[in-house]
Amino acid sequence: MKKILGISGSPRKPGNCEIMLKAVARNVPENHDLHLLRLADFDLRPCKGCYRCLFKDKKCVLKDDIYQIVDALAWADAIIVAVPTYFLGANAMLKLLLDRGLCFYGHIEKLWGKPSIGIGIAGIAGKEGATLLGIERFQRIMLAEVKRTLMVYGALPGEVFMNPENLDTAKALGRALFQPAPASEEPCCPLCGSHTFRFLGGNQVRCMLCSNDGTINLAADIPAFTIRGSGHDLFLKEDDALEHENWLVGMKARYLANKEALKAITKAYRKDGTWVKPERQI
Repeated sequence: MKKILGISGSPRKPGNCEIMLKAVARNVPENHDLHLLRLADFDLRPCKGCYRCLFKDKKCVLKDDIYQIVDALAWADAIIVAVPTYFLGANAMLKLLLDRGLCFYGHIEKLWGKPSIGIGIAGIAGKEGATLLGIERFQRIMLAEVKRTLMVYGALPGEVFMNPENLDTAKALGRALFQPAPASEEPCCPLCGSHTFRFLGGNQVRCMLCSNDGTINLAADIPAFTIRGSGHDLFLKEDDALEHENWLVGMKARYLANKEALKAITKAYRKDGTWVKPERQI
């Protein structure tokens, strides 16, 4: 029996994200066990950037729920994630989890290559901003294999299925979860499959998912992207993730070799400005 983890980035109970997750799972033809995880239910704290989760026991120093989520991802055979659009981007809980991504490096072998479906939900068609990019980033940094990622629209809880086309979408996504990923019918990055680019001038572009540079040209009035790997990619292959982990671990030796010079630079700025502090009420 397949084990599916549905991740909701919405605090609403139940909301469009939750019912979309369940509708997709209902249409997975393979026998499966569905577990659901609402990010807002968990105590997730901001990453301190200390790198200590890369050394010794490879455990984060923050005493929160991050490893409950890691364990749930490791348990699953496949992942479905649904996230609402808040102010032209994916709900901040998703980014908060991604910022703790170093915690996943100690579990690469358990996480790599799980099939995943990503769904973004926005209240107004065309007003999703960078939501899809945020979901694609989540799928990639969680080291998953991206089967499909798309947007649907609905603002009020349940409104997403007032449009019968979204029921058809849920059916198609469920059937796609354990099938080979289809070739993109739209112009995309040939390395990671993303459809989001930054235009750098002339015909130079940068993929906003894998962060590799290349060019755009028109072939029969259709944009065609040529993107080159950088030699330091994060998630295109399992070896990429392992190589990036080794690079991060190497930062310790780099810091120690330059410690005095780095301290001198930061010390020169230490007394500038006045910090605004939170007001604590007892």
